[in-house]
Amino acid sequence: MSSLTHINAAGEAHMVDVSGKTETVREAQAEALVLMSAETLQMIIDGSHHKGDVFATARIAGIQAAKRTWELIPLCHPLMLSKVEVTLLAEPQHNRVRVTSLCRLTGKTGVEMEALTAASVAALTIYDMCKAVQKDIVIDQLRLLTKSGGKSGDFKAVSHD
Repeated sequence: MSSLTHINAAGEAHMVDVSGKTETVREAQAEALVLMSAETLQMIIDGSHHKGDVFATARIAGIQAAKRTWELIPLCHPLMLSKVEVTLLAEPQHNRVRVTSLCRLTGKTGVEMEALTAASVAALTIYDMCKAVQKDIVIDQLRLLTKSGGKSGDFKAVSHD
């Protein structure tokens, strides 16, 4: 395993200097699963939830979160994202919503944290909008699915479904 890049020679946390890196196209995908009752999921699918369009709100929240990741995670760089996409898929057979995010840029550092932040905030927004009808919603399996570009190379997660 390589050394931790956010720790300097003195063992202190620091922001990595990326000024010497080459700009490349970098992309990452992440996902989270939001587990809920069949009744709650049906309200979302039918559009009968009293707070409005849960998916539209969660999608916007995820996109906004990706753009602000550097403000939430202390050692992340501010990035000029060229694409952020948040997809929400109702899976009634599992009583869940699959939240998938994709972030892309041409830059000197990766977008994994932005993709993970987008998926997690979209999932949290679903919880927030539905907590009045169900308190025991579970956000599960937040994980990086893929990453490409950069010195560390490509990554593809092993499928769990």
